[in-house]
Amino acid sequence: MKKKIFLIFVLILIIVSVSMAVLATSRRGSSGSEVRKIQEKLKRWGYYSGSVDGIYGSKTEAAVKKFQKNNGLTVDGIAGKKTLEAMGIQSTSSTSSTGGSNDLNLLSKVVYSEARGEPYKGQVAVAAIVLNRVSSSSFPNSVSGVVYQAGAFDAVSDGQINLTPDSTSRKAAQDAINGWDPTYGCIYYFNPSTATSKWIWSRPQVITIGKHIFCK
Repeated sequence: MKKKIFLIFVLILIIVSVSMAVLATSRRGSSGSEVRKIQEKLKRWGYYSGSVDGIYGSKTEAAVKKFQKNNGLTVDGIAGKKTLEAMGIQSTSSTSSTGGSNDLNLLSKVVYSEARGEPYKGQVAVAAIVLNRVSSSSFPNSVSGVVYQAGAFDAVSDGQINLTPDSTSRKAAQDAINGWDPTYGCIYYFNPSTATSKWIWSRPQVITIGKHIFCK
């Protein structure tokens, strides 16, 4: 009898876990404010051309797949936890917190993947670029939104964003969060020895740190 009750209890736990996993996603057929946020972000970033109606239809699903493909995520058309985090959206069904620690971790990854080997000041500067973009009306208003914006960082495109950051990268990210901005408000940077874009050379240059030129 006890064994039977235990098995029933385990089965209930499994059903609840699966149900919570499903609830913590937006997928085709879903509707509501979370879907609207997804559509708004994807439309702003050029992935979605449909109407922002809060209904997760075929166009929204296709846009999510494009976003996932360009950002190294599982391409399933489902806006689960990782996809929502990449968009800078906190799931309305999730109790996990986003913000401080998650921002620090992601900033550390950007610093490590984009600027490891650069002088410490240059590593802080790269983190500051991300934060300056968050503050700018021209970019997404979250760290994850900025980092995973299509084409924003080579490290996202080539997968280096998934490397484990070292302690120096984490410290540099924290210094930037604490307010140190060696770029004086810049929102772009590039390596002059590898840059191929004529447009980036047209930006007003402010300071050179290590191999990077920082500009507005």
